[in-house]
Amino acid sequence: MGTSGGVGVVLASIDASVAALDSLNREDSFLAAGAGAGAGMDIGAGTDVLQRRYEIRLERLELMARLEAQLAATKARDAAEAVEFQQAMTPPDASVQDRTYADMSVVEEIAGVLTISSTAAGALVEQSRRICSLPPVFDALSAGDMSWQHARIIADETEGLTTEGALKLVAHFFDPAAPQPARGAAPGELAPSRFRAKVRGWRERHHPESIEKRHVKGVADRRMEYTPDKDGMAWISLYLPADTACAIWNRTTATARGLHVPDEERTLTQLRPDIAASLLLGAGNTTQTGKPSEAGKVPTPRADVLVTVPVFSLLGATDEPAMLDGFGPIPASMARKLVADGAESFYRILIDPRDGAPLEIGRKNYRLTETIKRWIRMRDTKCTFRGCTNRTPDNETDHLQAWQHGGTTGTSNLAQLCPKHHRLKHHSQWTPDPANKNEPPGWTSPTGRHYNPEHQDSEPTHWPEGILPTQRSPLEQVLLQRLAT
Repeated sequence: MGTSGGVGVVLASIDASVAALDSLNREDSFLAAGAGAGAGMDIGAGTDVLQRRYEIRLERLELMARLEAQLAATKARDAAEAVEFQQAMTPPDASVQDRTYADMSVVEEIAGVLTISSTAAGALVEQSRRICSLPPVFDALSAGDMSWQHARIIADETEGLTTEGALKLVAHFFDPAAPQPARGAAPGELAPSRFRAKVRGWRERHHPESIEKRHVKGVADRRMEYTPDKDGMAWISLYLPADTACAIWNRTTATARGLHVPDEERTLTQLRPDIAASLLLGAGNTTQTGKPSEAGKVPTPRADVLVTVPVFSLLGATDEPAMLDGFGPIPASMARKLVADGAESFYRILIDPRDGAPLEIGRKNYRLTETIKRWIRMRDTKCTFRGCTNRTPDNETDHLQAWQHGGTTGTSNLAQLCPKHHRLKHHSQWTPDPANKNEPPGWTSPTGRHYNPEHQDSEPTHWPEGILPTQRSPLEQVLLQRLAT
């Protein structure tokens, strides 16, 4: 199966997790009954029983999450091996049709055993086989270092890649000795949605087929879908180019904020669909000048769109992807179109061509300039609190060390926080780490658990063929940097 951990190793890990869980359960029972000392456990006169029982709950949750991952690894291995055993039992001279039905049969067996649909069982088998074929992924899952959701993300994002491409992707995130390994939090320390964003970003940059070619197919597949739902409700979804979709979201959000006055009873979440429905059913029939709009004509996005574009991509010398704030990698042609058509709030961020990281901006005063706010937004990409996915312009730029306590107004003491986590920071013991010019802060919880920061996987800029950074004079380097401003 390609998994380096045998059955005995995985089962031993499960036994260890169960034993640790049992020990915590016994400790909690002793504390609840006040019988710790009598049962051979030294509680101590200064022990805060409620605090300890609270910590036990957190430790048990951690152990149960680890145990769930270890069981998921065992389940994945058994699903993959069941298919292999079925194939081994199929006669060598069986027809293609017979082999196909044999594979279908084992999938249906798995569906029946797990009481899931045939489609779900088929997906489980495919994901399990891919995970088991990538030893670092299977090992991390069987050790409980990441969840089944994380492993499934790797299975999804390696689909369509060559074996070599899949191994390179896995090495980037799971092998510290790989060239330019992923920085910051380990895969299992990231919320699954954030891990998927990092994996997809790396995949887009390193896919053997250029993003330009794949984007052409994606544009051809654009569509609108309608799905009825319960309680007299329904879903409308649009599959669109990323810049258009991002602009629609940002403009709708901006309009909703403008209407969200004190006497407005609707929330921002409720206002967004109301505005979209109003525009589609009424106001969208005419342009801003009052003239009838051209049917099917998609206007150039003119909402709050921020894009980081490598200078050589902007000049058309390379096709290196640009980064669209709130989305991720986009084709260089899309970024060039945004510049040429004058998208509002487009800011080219000066990046270091050696490693792709933004360069420092600073200020000595408390009040932040819009330049610094945009800088922090591009560095952090979202609220920096662990697991938060809020990317909206509603995020606030916060001093990590308060101004009144000696904190400076520079990028190393600033970070994005959504309103909810900004309030949490000021009203609890959640504490941010210092940041630096290229990296957002990590966080420490009230119980002392530390969560590493999520880093963007910045990489050196692609240079046009025949031109190397070492071939340029210092003056030329400065001129190239100024082109990006």
